[in-house]
Amino acid sequence: MNNLRITSGEYKGRKITTPGGHTHPMGERERLALFNVIADYIPDAKVLDAFAGSGALGIEALSRGALSVVFMEKDVNACQIIKQNLTELSIDPTRASVLRNDVYQTIADTPDQWEVVIADPPYDMYDERKIQILARVVATPRGILVLSHPGEAPELPGLKLIKTRTYAAAHLSVYAK
Repeated sequence: MNNLRITSGEYKGRKITTPGGHTHPMGERERLALFNVIADYIPDAKVLDAFAGSGALGIEALSRGALSVVFMEKDVNACQIIKQNLTELSIDPTRASVLRNDVYQTIADTPDQWEVVIADPPYDMYDERKIQILARVVATPRGILVLSHPGEAPELPGLKLIKTRTYAAAHLSVYAK
């Protein structure tokens, strides 16, 4: 297990724990750049942190004024770490919920939609066909999907690619309705 810092907002500078193992938390520089790009979408938004890992991306969103975040992660240890991080930061439980579920299966079955969907899947489990299912839970008309991916930005049904940034081997793409 390692620690990383929240980059901005209410929890700026506070440390959270990462689960280690197969998770690959986004680096501080990349998180800061990402949230600078999507800053206008975050205040008062309902956010889905898919493949949540440590919960860093969802906590960054809460720190910057998101209304609520659903942290979706299938690894039991990672879910416990997310809950621990939320508790240690004293985040209001009405603003954050942790779901131990497979993202692809849950998204296929849910009628829910979010204004901001952040997906940072483990690259060894990255499946472009399955990623396309995330497009269906992006709220209209103002919703966005932020996707971390290993190669070229995939085409996603019903979404338009707005921007792609590259950081070492990671590519961050932002899509809008």
